[in-house]
Amino acid sequence: MLKQIKYMFTITVLTSAVTFAQERTKDTLDPEVVTVVKAYTPTVADAFKIKETPTLDDKTNTTKKEIKYNIFSIPVASTFTPAKGKAETVNKPKSVKLYDNYASLGIGTYTTIFGEVYLNHELGRGENVGGYFTHHSSSGGIEDLLMDDDFIDTKLNVNYSQRLRDLSWTVDAGALYQKYNWYGLPQPYFDATTANTLNGSHTFYGGNVGGKVKFEDLLIKDASARFRRFGDNQGSGENRFIVKASADVPIQDELISTEVTIDYIGGALDRNFYTNEELKYSNINFGIAPTYQLTEDDLTLNLGVNIVYMNNTEAGDSDLYIYPNITATYRLVDELMIAFGGLEGGLKQNSYYDFAQENPFVSPTLFVAPTDQKYNASVGLKGKLSNSIGYSVSGNYLNERNKALYVANPVFIGATEDYQYGNSFGMVYDDVKTISFAGELNVDVNRNFKLGVKAEYFSYNTDTQAEAWNLPDLKGSLFLDYQIDDNWFAGAGLFYVGERKDQFFVSGSLVAPPKETLTLDSYFDANAHVGYRLNEQLSFYLKANNIANQDYERWLNTPVQGIQVLAGATYQFDF
Repeated sequence: MLKQIKYMFTITVLTSAVTFAQERTKDTLDPEVVTVVKAYTPTVADAFKIKETPTLDDKTNTTKKEIKYNIFSIPVASTFTPAKGKAETVNKPKSVKLYDNYASLGIGTYTTIFGEVYLNHELGRGENVGGYFTHHSSSGGIEDLLMDDDFIDTKLNVNYSQRLRDLSWTVDAGALYQKYNWYGLPQPYFDATTANTLNGSHTFYGGNVGGKVKFEDLLIKDASARFRRFGDNQGSGENRFIVKASADVPIQDELISTEVTIDYIGGALDRNFYTNEELKYSNINFGIAPTYQLTEDDLTLNLGVNIVYMNNTEAGDSDLYIYPNITATYRLVDELMIAFGGLEGGLKQNSYYDFAQENPFVSPTLFVAPTDQKYNASVGLKGKLSNSIGYSVSGNYLNERNKALYVANPVFIGATEDYQYGNSFGMVYDDVKTISFAGELNVDVNRNFKLGVKAEYFSYNTDTQAEAWNLPDLKGSLFLDYQIDDNWFAGAGLFYVGERKDQFFVSGSLVAPPKETLTLDSYFDANAHVGYRLNEQLSFYLKANNIANQDYERWLNTPVQGIQVLAGATYQFDF
């Protein structure tokens, strides 16, 4: 563009010059004479430049002097030898050898004996056999009791497992023997004269056999089955058989996780509380629970339903139950804050075995029926406050129909059985709505110190019963583990249970006093232990339970043992 402008400018100038010359010529020259003007050819004149090689015109030309340097080397003796470089090492704890077997034995106050053995032996590659044995007994000795309070709790289990390329399976069998006493005789309603005529011993026994198989790369993921027989020395007996299987069912390129359950229970108790009429119960449940999992970014949503068909074979009727099965988690701030919630329900199969394990002072006159958990709505937050502190807070609303509640049996006028003196517990069923709040904090200060705290609050609303019998309004616990050094270790456990309600009344008399609602005081139980590890295999321990020496009542009229001290040793070994 610049060149074109220059050319146009040059042409314009030349044209103007020629025109001007012609106009001037018209004034002085004959117009018939043609004058030829030579084209303008500019040239660049040589500019004055400084020559590259200037001419020196110094009056005095000096010459550089040559300088010589001499280095005087003096040998110095040295013994320094440089070491080879190596990587800096990191201090790490000595690896602890893990043993497959251990045995523990302890002896304490109240003539308490505690023993435990766990065995696991590898027969071959992927083939193991093992088992465990536990025993806990005491001769009793609680003050101010009118009846014996000794107990025995013994359990045994053996198992065999094998891992193959496409599946792994396990079979096991177990047995139990338990002995307790109905020592909660109401005082001063009864005295030693009545107590001496009673034998409050109640013995449980049972056995179970089962197995589980897990498949690899198959439609069915796993399956399990278990049969349990449970009874007592009062003529009661119960059978239960449970089969479960889970699978991933493909539907239109989506996998639906499905769990199928068959749960049968049948039993007979020798009599009810008032008459010699035998109590029988029997039902079978068929359940299927498909669930679809949806994952998107930080959201994980499980959408499912739980369908249960129950056939009450004893009563001759059946029912169909449909429950929601929805859970969700959402990461608000990575691992620091995770919101979770759910809406779930199910049919809970109650059993004489479960009742007796939770409250060993029940009478063999229980009516056993399932509990319809219509829904359990929950919402909460969990996460980490730091790398060493984890937390969880939640709230629940539980709606249950036919919920089982423990309640003290009455004093029966004209009693013929040892458990009819207000010293045993029965069951009542009611529709109960429960609101609860819970908070939990776990602290791992370092690898040697761990702390856990949990608190729960409950509020109950019953339908026909005056109270939610024997359910606490508050629960709290604290756990502490501390590895003092390579040899010494210690720990503690603190438990708090709030107030509960129960009732006392007399039955079988026209002039019996009315039912009386009683409040069981809240209690605090502090336990601690300290141990010394002599070597990798042998260690000694000292445990103390109920350190505050409180004679609290877990159940009405059944105080617990005072402060208990247990000393023992644990030995780890391999075959």
